[in-house]
Amino acid sequence: MRGIAPVPGYVVMQPTTLCNLDCAYCYLPLRAANRRMAVPVAAAVADAVNGWARQGRFSVVWHGGEPLAAGREHLAALLAPFDACVEHHVQTNATLIDDAWCEFFEAYRVRVSVSVDGPRERNRERVGRGGRPSYDRIMAGVDALRRHDIPYSALCVVSRPEPGLATELYGYFLDLGCEVLGVNIEETEGVNTRGNAHPADLVSGFWAELVAAWRRDPRIHVREIEWSLRYAAAVLDGAEDDLLPRRLDPIPTIGHDGSVVLLSPELAGFSDPDYGDFTSGNVLDTPLGEILATAGRTPWVAEFLAGVEACRARCPYFGFCGGGHAANRYFEHGRFDGTETNHCRNSKIRLLEGVLDHARDHEPTAA
Repeated sequence: MRGIAPVPGYVVMQPTTLCNLDCAYCYLPLRAANRRMAVPVAAAVADAVNGWARQGRFSVVWHGGEPLAAGREHLAALLAPFDACVEHHVQTNATLIDDAWCEFFEAYRVRVSVSVDGPRERNRERVGRGGRPSYDRIMAGVDALRRHDIPYSALCVVSRPEPGLATELYGYFLDLGCEVLGVNIEETEGVNTRGNAHPADLVSGFWAELVAAWRRDPRIHVREIEWSLRYAAAVLDGAEDDLLPRRLDPIPTIGHDGSVVLLSPELAGFSDPDYGDFTSGNVLDTPLGEILATAGRTPWVAEFLAGVEACRARCPYFGFCGGGHAANRYFEHGRFDGTETNHCRNSKIRLLEGVLDHARDHEPTAA
């Protein structure tokens, strides 16, 4: 059985629970509350992260709530304990970005990813309090990034895969000017209880169509396509076993109060009568490295690892998926040792099938 790696690949930090938007598909439970991370929490995390960053590339991902809702002064104070060798990333809805924020990103070398779901009509569920549309404010933020020549990624949520959508979205993001695109099919998790089961042919067709659009003009790095092509190449080389790490990345998420949730940021802020609050410790009490070293003692983590092994034993897609995500198992099954989820089907199985379907349909013919 694979265990938890003692050193993560990156750390997720929650500078505030607050978000100024109220998207219909959001999973966050406390997005209407402004609970800001205290500087001693960031300093405690930096004690571990600075050492890891000196050994190789290491990232801190600031993810909310809306991280910019913490304010520039407070976010600067949270960044201050980290050494210059640490990479900082922010996932933002872009509505607060202006020239001053762009100067902040440049000064602190923060890498920016913008959440936007495509053209205006595709953002009807990305709204502010009271249902106010957010698209114009998102575009104002993107325009500010462009004025300052700040490269950025984009993250798009797709709630209903349908024919023609992937082509439309890819063309939109080409025009938007992002360098990297990630596509998330909406997930049932957290406070979002909407169903995410879709007909298999629609989902695989969506991914196949996205590959076709990308191949016609591959100027953007599309996260999901690159994952799939890397796996397909490894299979052809007989090296697919080399793609999965020997131990799972713990992906520690540090809550505003210093609490640490492992494996799935989406579990932060939730609790369950059987599992408690899903935390494995608090950096204000215990160094982050020690929390990770004893991760397997958290009861639900052990249950999740058993589920991963069940996937390994029965799922032909395990080499690509690696056992899925803890939060998807919990929010879809109510437990962590279940196996296949709708998230697996939509964003792993149908993704790989769609890529392979496209490859078969466009296989070169012999002369």
